[in-house]
Amino acid sequence: MTETIRIATIEDAKAVTTITRLAYAKWVPHIGREPLPMKADHAAHIRDHRADLLIVGKEIAALVETIQHPRYLLIENVAVAPPYQKRGFGRRMLAHAEQIAATDGLSVIRLYTNAKFEENIRLYSSLGYEVERKEAMNGGIIVHMAKSIG
Repeated sequence: MTETIRIATIEDAKAVTTITRLAYAKWVPHIGREPLPMKADHAAHIRDHRADLLIVGKEIAALVETIQHPRYLLIENVAVAPPYQKRGFGRRMLAHAEQIAATDGLSVIRLYTNAKFEENIRLYSSLGYEVERKEAMNGGIIVHMAKSIG
């Protein structure tokens, strides 16, 4: 089956929203509410920033939403559709975001996650991301992580 990555268009907004909601649903019992990406306006993100989609065959399997800042690239959301989880697609989208940052001449990539998403923190740490700081938000703790690239 073919795999390609392409930039999302506004026509993809509904699919991005659906995949994000499905991917993050497993965290609701851990934090007692919907994680912020489940509530985000993905159409606005696609319009104002950048979202990249991993297409497997004809289906969107994974995505990464990024925001470019003058000195770094922020990964706002990484989501993998449940049928495609545990296949390395999340890692692939993180690597793709790093490639975007490097191409744009940025040497730092940042992301954040809920402290209760320990599985995600372990993944990010294994890929070279380091904790920068933690902050209280929405009754929980947000872990800010960064990685130097290039």
